[in-house]
Amino acid sequence: MVQNLKKSAEKVQTALDTFGLDLRVVELSASTRTAQEAADAIGCTVAQIAKTIIFKGKTSQQPVLIMASGTNRVNEKAVQERINEELEKADADFVLEHTGFTIGGVPPIGHRKPITTYIDQDLMQYNEIWAAAGTPHAVFKLAPRILVEITKGEVIKIK
Repeated sequence: MVQNLKKSAEKVQTALDTFGLDLRVVELSASTRTAQEAADAIGCTVAQIAKTIIFKGKTSQQPVLIMASGTNRVNEKAVQERINEELEKADADFVLEHTGFTIGGVPPIGHRKPITTYIDQDLMQYNEIWAAAGTPHAVFKLAPRILVEITKGEVIKIK
C-alpha cells in the first residue's frame, strides 16, 4: 500500500507492485537528482546508483533508455554501434513526453509506453543498486538482476 508518496513516486510504486516483488519507493529529505547526491543521501557508493539517461534515436526518433552506473559516462559511440542507430541527446520535453517523468527523477519503469532499455554491465557486480523513483527525492533499492527482469533490458558495455 502506498503511503504519503508524491504522485510521481506513487506512480512508480504502483508500477513496481505489478511485479509482485517486495520493492519499496522511499522519499528522502535530501536530493537524489544526481548520482553523487543520491549516494550521499542513501549512504552507498556512487557506482551503486543506477542513473537513468534517455537518448533519442536519430532516425527512429524513439527514446532509448540507458541505466548506467553512477560513476560511468555513457560512450555514445559504443552504444550506437551496439544498437545500430545514431543517438541524440533527449531534451527535457522529449523525456517528459515519453516517460511521464521529469529529468532528475526518471525511473527505469512506469513510463507512458515501453522504452527500449540497455543496462550498464558494471551494475551487475553489486548485490544491491538504487534507482530513481519518479521525483528528485525518491529512490528504490533492488538487485541488478531484478532491474534486468522488470525493464526487460539488455545488459551491455556502455563505457
